[in-house]
Amino acid sequence: MKYYIIAGEKSGDLHGHNLVKALREEDSGAQFQGFGGDKMSREGVNIIVHIKDLAIMGFTEVILNFRRIRGMFNLCKRDIVKFSPDVVILIDFGGFNLRIAAFTKSIGLPVFYYISPKVWAWNQSRSWKIKARVNKMFVILPFEKEFYQKYDWEVDYVGNPVVNAVNDHHLNSDFLRINGLADDKKIVALLPGSRIQELKRILPEMVILANRFKEYQFVIAGVTEVPGLYYNVSDIPNLKIIYDQTYDLLANSYTAIVASGTATLETALWNVPQVVVYKTSTINYFIASRVAKVPYISLVNLLAGKEVIKELIQSNFTKDKLITEFQSLLDPNTRRKILNDYQEIRNILGTEPVSKTTARLMIKYLKS
Repeated sequence: MKYYIIAGEKSGDLHGHNLVKALREEDSGAQFQGFGGDKMSREGVNIIVHIKDLAIMGFTEVILNFRRIRGMFNLCKRDIVKFSPDVVILIDFGGFNLRIAAFTKSIGLPVFYYISPKVWAWNQSRSWKIKARVNKMFVILPFEKEFYQKYDWEVDYVGNPVVNAVNDHHLNSDFLRINGLADDKKIVALLPGSRIQELKRILPEMVILANRFKEYQFVIAGVTEVPGLYYNVSDIPNLKIIYDQTYDLLANSYTAIVASGTATLETALWNVPQVVVYKTSTINYFIASRVAKVPYISLVNLLAGKEVIKELIQSNFTKDKLITEFQSLLDPNTRRKILNDYQEIRNILGTEPVSKTTARLMIKYLKS
């Protein structure tokens, strides 16, 4: 069968790669085309638009880049028609993918959605649109299945792919040596996100810690898709940038400062106590704060249903508060409590082989 798959972010590229691999195991004649990144490309997906050209977020950024987004949307529509797939598979990336879902459904192609847009957090009424445009939904958070039942829609909970990605990762035992890191000095991981808008606002605040706590090694988790100039921070002796080795970095870290997103859950699954931070433009925050429907911003706290890790958002993300919360992570009692709560989250998520489960369900539905 022919599969058109669309991922617009780095995490979606990772999960798309694993899904494509699983689909190939179930369908030896599978052909893949779509939007994605290097990981999907390495798995044999013919990439039409790379994720580095899609990394636009925030209400004002979308408006400012409207013409470029519309051009990519039109390109995507033409390419779907030309490729003539058996199914279009959408991975998260709601703003773009929900429009593609409407188009795809209108031309009679089945639409599968893997990793639901976070409509339960921002705009719950969009659930009706998703239900109308999507044939099958595969969700990765336990509470999402119950959420969609309120809209009289039975979706498939397949487990969380982040759990599988962490469990399947093969650690590099030589990580410290090849990156010039001392084995007798604790590492603090800085995960500022992979979008340029995030880096510009978040990274400069993070690196302040390196100047204050010189007894630690601070390491920025860089991604090669982001131009190097956005990592141009001050020359600080105990600060390094290491590219595309985030899991190995977390596995060797004592604590972490993490921009809100999938990385908060990844950090928890690597058992690293963390502080979650986030800052966007004033207008974006103003709009978001008025449509938000959830008490927390991080997946860790949302899954636990309580505050497991501290969140410093917008005006609360200050130098003094970051220093205070970082110091609290050094306290053995605080660390012990966080690690115990992380174990509860693992128990909630389970260890199902998510990509294989999803691939088998997708093929079953297509054949039926």
